[in-house]
Amino acid sequence: MPEVLKAPLVVEFPFTRSLGPVQSAFLTGLRERVVLGVRTGDGRVLVPPVEYDPVTAEEIRDLVEVAPTGTVTTWAWNHEPRRGQPLDTPFAWVLVRLDGADTALLHALDAPGPAAVRTGMRVRVRWAEERSGAITDIACFEPYDGERAEPHGHSGAFEDAVHGIVAHARLDYTYSPGRAQAAYIEALSTRRTCGERCPSCRKVYVPPRGACPTCGVATTEQVEVGPRGTVTTFCIVNIKAKNLDIEVPYVYGHIALDGAGLALHGRIGGIPYDQVRMGLRVEPVWTEGARYPDHYRPTGEPDADYDTYKELL
Repeated sequence: MPEVLKAPLVVEFPFTRSLGPVQSAFLTGLRERVVLGVRTGDGRVLVPPVEYDPVTAEEIRDLVEVAPTGTVTTWAWNHEPRRGQPLDTPFAWVLVRLDGADTALLHALDAPGPAAVRTGMRVRVRWAEERSGAITDIACFEPYDGERAEPHGHSGAFEDAVHGIVAHARLDYTYSPGRAQAAYIEALSTRRTCGERCPSCRKVYVPPRGACPTCGVATTEQVEVGPRGTVTTFCIVNIKAKNLDIEVPYVYGHIALDGAGLALHGRIGGIPYDQVRMGLRVEPVWTEGARYPDHYRPTGEPDADYDTYKELL
């Protein structure tokens, strides 16, 4: 029985977002060990704050300091913390209504076990030693049996306020390509591109999917396509990616390999970016040890007639 291919994959994107005046004050306050909420028109104090009243949709900016102590309203025990979570030992996820607030804040509670956690227990903020203006400035909550802390009435005005944050979104998973994709990958290891033909509509899918999405029938007949192809459409990339050593601007395009029934995507090089065009004939360029073409370059052939690839746009 052939070995089943699988590989660990990571999809990661550092999302940068700007902050409005309310969120800016809230996160800057955390950096300064101050917890701020916002007061709605009917007098409720929302923590974490929002910029618009969830009932009336009116803009709200009346910032109110609340206490760093509060009460657990509900909780769930986390037996196996994951990478990037607040604590690396088992902890409780808790909703905490801070003293002076009318809504609850979600965060971690450092407790020795689930038996030590209960709804209604008193807790307080444990501040991170190093703070930058993020929700992680609250390291976690911890059990607390002292007096209710009193806020100092901070106005929410800060020097050197935080105006933007970077949220790191990441997904770790194991990918298993299956029969059709495994054959495609195996062909690439020998610098060939193979698709599979639908026995009904005769379209050749590259990369193969194991079944025709139009006809709904299995595909098993392998067909080698290319290596040359035609640029069907493209875009010019002007923003440099941190993990790609490619200078901008560069061109990424859809390329219909000769004999394929749909286009695949790839980078187009060997030509000034402003000379790339629909219909340009290209061929793959491989680098030593690569698992797929590094980019596609012009072949020098005349451009393909539009009618030969219009159905592949």
